[in-house]
Amino acid sequence: MVVLVRVQRIESIRDPEGTLGKRIELVEERKIPRFAIQPPTEEARMVQSVVQALQQQLPVQTMRAGFNLPKIILFLTEQEYDLLGIKFDVNQVYEIQLSTRNIKFSKET
Repeated sequence: MVVLVRVQRIESIRDPEGTLGKRIELVEERKIPRFAIQPPTEEARMVQSVVQALQQQLPVQTMRAGFNLPKIILFLTEQEYDLLGIKFDVNQVYEIQLSTRNIKFSKET
């Protein structure tokens, strides 16, 4: 099974012994289908076109922010992060391949 995730946050952390590490928060990246709904009346169609025009003019962040599904939070020491072999970047999308007792990370293709 393959799941798309986006790096939402990377933070530096220290464990209780003082070892430096990283906290990497991954959220599921889903494509949200848009359905074209035709209003039944001419007035409703006019309101819909005005709303669509406003949405194109004004940046709206609520769609993306409202659908962040937490998937994985990694707590890694610097050594573990280096051994993983992936340099995570915020907002970068990665594929996670899940199989029996394995998780594989790769950049989205």
